[in-house]
This record gives sequence, C-alpha cells and structure tokens, in this order.
Amino acid sequence: MKKIPYYPQSVDIELELREYLHPMFQALSEGISEFTFANIYLFRKDHLYEISKIKVDGSENNGDIVVITGNDSGEKFFMLPFGIPPIKYLRTLFENHRTLKCASRSQVELLLDMGYTVFEDRDNFDYLYHRQHLADLPGRKFHKKRNLIKAFINNHSYEGRPLLDEYIPHALEILEKWRRNRDNDGDYYPAREALEKCHPLQLCGGIYYVDSKPVAYSLGEENACGKSFVIHFEKAVTGYKGLWQFVNQAFASIITEYYETINREQDLGDEGLRKAKLSYQPSGFVKKYRICHKL
Repeated sequence: MKKIPYYPQSVDIELELREYLHPMFQALSEGISEFTFANIYLFRKDHLYEISKIKVDGSENNGDIVVITGNDSGEKFFMLPFGIPPIKYLRTLFENHRTLKCASRSQVELLLDMGYTVFEDRDNFDYLYHRQHLADLPGRKFHKKRNLIKAFINNHSYEGRPLLDEYIPHALEILEKWRRNRDNDGDYYPAREALEKCHPLQLCGGIYYVDSKPVAYSLGEENACGKSFVIHFEKAVTGYKGLWQFVNQAFASIITEYYETINREQDLGDEGLRKAKLSYQPSGFVKKYRICHKL
C-alpha cells in the first residue's frame, strides 16, 4: 500500500489507499456524504485532495490522525473526518489552509471552545429521508408525485435491475445522453469513473429501462455505520414524464430495510435543486460547518 506521510508532506489519493481508509470511513456515525472513500477518491481532481497524517501519542487510529487537504479555485482548505488534533497542529493547519470544511456537529462545540469562528454551511447540508417514506410516498403532500409515477407506469413498459457489471455499458450510455443535454459537464467525470471503477470501489445501485432502452440509474453506498444509504450519482435521459419520480421511489423500494434513511446529498445552493429536494419532505439534515481563523 502507498505510504501516507506525516504533515506537512502529503500524497495524492489513489485507489490502493482504500484498504486503509475505507474501514475508517465506515466507522463514522455522522453520515457526512463527503466522508466515504469513494467520494474522496472520485472528486480528488475537482478539489485537488491530498492526504497526510499527524502523529498524536495516545490517540485512536494507532496514534495517527488523517488530514485531507484541498484547494477550490485558489481557496485552500482542510478536513478532519477522524478527529481534531492537538491545538498546536490545528493552528498550523489553519495557518496553511485557512478553512476547515465539513466539520461535524460533534466537532463544533470543541472548536467554539477553542475560540474559532463557526459558520453553518447550508448549501452543503445533506438531505436525509426516511427510506420507507420515499418508498411509500404517503399522504396528501405526495399526491402530485404519486400521480406522475402512475402516469409513467401506465404509459411505458419499464423494468428495473440491479446495476451489475454487465449493465455498466448501459449506464455509461445514460450518462453520455445526460451530458449532451447540459450546458456544462457538472459531475460527469466523477460519475463516469464511478461506473468504470464500480467494483473496486464497491458501489452499488439500480438501472432502469423503458421498452428495453436504458433510461436512468442510481449509484451509491452505505454510510453512517451502515444505517444510511448515500446516493452519490443519479442520472436519467430526457423525454419521459415522471421518470425522475419513478426512479426515486423505485430505488427506495428495492434497497434493504436495514437502511433507516437515504442520504441524497446537498443542493450546492442551487434554488431549483433545493426546491426539488425539499418537496420530498426530508426527515432531517446532516449539517456541516466551516470553521475559520479566530477573530
């Protein structure tokens, strides 16, 4: 396995690090969608992620705390998914990278006590939904969505299948069609790599067909100690009224009942996306915070 150096040295995040990092991410209970190995790996180029360790005597993880650093359009940041290092290391991280991203609620009180400035990062809150509610869409508030799904079912011959290796080419076909109908690439490249490396990353999902033509897929993995399923990617072609609503409900209906919630990630401040996510009546949010230098 590639060796992770001690801070301030760092290395790129590569697939071979999964063996070391994946079990650590799986043990996190907060359910932050960024904190899975697959997510960090797939978006490594978008955020220029690098990884280091800090040696802390007497800490968990064999005395090491993993630090993820990054850069968003010239804005340096760092993330601490596995714990807060002692203050002398924390000061150095803030001096070098300015902002701590994706701080969890459990970390906020400690950082406030240390005198740091805390901001709710609303645009990056993850939307949580009770799995059974998405599957059943109960009550009057979901009347319009049930009608759209009924219209889709009545007007099309459809089929859903697990997204096995043999169907990956069909999912890639959906992704290419999705890309052609956009003004920008969005998350096209991470989504493509996720399909191409679905097996080593141990992602799973479903794919949907209309008249034997592939039209939509969902892809994700479990998080929050296995209590939630986070959907990293969901793509569909145009031209099928009610397709998005159908896929949302169908996928919630087929995943195991062991998952209490479905995490549909953040809205990134997009008003249309926020309205759509809120329309499904989230049961709550996985809140995230940005922490800045002391004032």
